[in-house]
Amino acid sequence: MKRLLVYIVLLMLLIHEGQSQQVLFSQFYAAGQNLNPALTGTAGVSRLGLNYRNQWPALDQTVQAFAVSGDTFLEGKNSGVGFLINGFRETFTQLQHFDVGLSYAYQVRLGERSFLSAGVMGNYSVRSVAFDEVILSSQLDIDRGVVVGDNGLMIDDRQKSFADLAAGLLLYNHRFWLGVSSFQITRPNLSFLDNMDRLPIRWSAHGGMRIDLEKGNINDYFNNSRQERSLALAFHYQQKGPFQQFEIGSELFLEPISIGLWYRGIPQINELPNQESLIAVVGFDLGNGMEVGYSYDFTLSGLGWQNTGGAHELSLRFYFIQEILNNRRREVRPGFRF
Repeated sequence: MKRLLVYIVLLMLLIHEGQSQQVLFSQFYAAGQNLNPALTGTAGVSRLGLNYRNQWPALDQTVQAFAVSGDTFLEGKNSGVGFLINGFRETFTQLQHFDVGLSYAYQVRLGERSFLSAGVMGNYSVRSVAFDEVILSSQLDIDRGVVVGDNGLMIDDRQKSFADLAAGLLLYNHRFWLGVSSFQITRPNLSFLDNMDRLPIRWSAHGGMRIDLEKGNINDYFNNSRQERSLALAFHYQQKGPFQQFEIGSELFLEPISIGLWYRGIPQINELPNQESLIAVVGFDLGNGMEVGYSYDFTLSGLGWQNTGGAHELSLRFYFIQEILNNRRREVRPGFRF
């Protein structure tokens, strides 16, 4: 029964991934260019990031994803430039996806601390799969303990490559942010079968607000410094063809610790519940330009938390400390920390 559940779950995942070339992280603000190319350069300094996700570790087969990103702000040109490398691997069919993207955003100052950023990103992607190596129950000869024949899932070409575009807008100041973005604008055909339709565009709307709390004191044994304290609330909605996803969350930052909670799902859609997960996030600002975040997805869907084991996610970001010391880092920082 458990093996049957594994096959069903991974088949569902394969169909879902076949409809998307985008890696979706729970800590999507820690991989901002995956959320909106307009976030490129909005930190005001140079930064590098790494994200890793292990989904459904309790199953015999699992999905692992990563992202490597970097961006910087060009002060004299009001522009941000960056790069993004995504990848994921699903072990059941050995489906693998890698893409490399370059992003650019132009920022317009609308007031003393308000900005409008418009961003674009170009991607080149490579996908490969090994359907013919999947062993189905119909191939098993239980009496002899051998695998008989093939699974009939033969394809002519195991690998596909294509180029794509993404774009987005982001309006923000020190208290709120609101953005829209679109991915797979060129609607590439990434299917390994010739009779499949092109990929639909994925639309995203996201935003939130930050409430400054009364500052406290931090004693570092040499002097007292003011502790930043804030509460942020945010939402994220995305649609791709007939599929929808909604997330709402909060993040409490008590320097140097960040604690967050997200709900993912739409309570009622097409007269059916669409509960997906509850996500707990904890992050640390190590004070030397390094930020570390960890999150865990508690599965709420019918798949069950005990069956899937949820999902683990880790993020690392490094801000170039010399630029921070030179006061190049902006006071305005849109989005959650993680």
